[in-house]
Amino acid sequence: MTRRGATLELAVLGLLMDAPMHGYELRKELIGVLGWGRVLSYGTLYPCLKALVRAGLIVADDDPDLEVRGRRNRIVYRLTPEGKEHFATAMADAGPATWDDEGFGVRFAFFARTDASTRVRILEGRRARLEERLASVKEATRRSRERADSYTRELHRHGLESVERELRWLTELIDRERSARGTTDHPTD
Repeated sequence: MTRRGATLELAVLGLLMDAPMHGYELRKELIGVLGWGRVLSYGTLYPCLKALVRAGLIVADDDPDLEVRGRRNRIVYRLTPEGKEHFATAMADAGPATWDDEGFGVRFAFFARTDASTRVRILEGRRARLEERLASVKEATRRSRERADSYTRELHRHGLESVERELRWLTELIDRERSARGTTDHPTD
């Protein structure tokens, strides 16, 4: 499974933790979780839902509240106990895949369901990943400064400022998490 597919599955499971939903509701909520700039087609969502049903993580039932004559009833998806367990296990993971652009936002959206030490490890991993990115952007900017036109220099500046802004935000979040736990030391891995 691709990282994008795993991220979508995690988001679906997370949303279904709150309440059963039909496909249209899920798509609308997922777009909110995945970000305003992301488009999620039904052609992506429904294969994901079918895979989750086959895996036994969710079940699909006819909506008992909706009787539409002459048309197929809406399908409502709900989590199984195995789905809840799978979601909890996935949310406890704080490895490198959780720091990437693709997965970080979805994990962050469900941080309330994660323990504090896992949250701090993910935030610290994300910060380390962005510090590497910042070094790369600075080096690329330095190397191309003389031969780049003004638009390319602006793009580099924008990238640099975006990474710096996210680094400040992550540092604030890490400090808040540690303060809430009453400690400033690094969690053990």
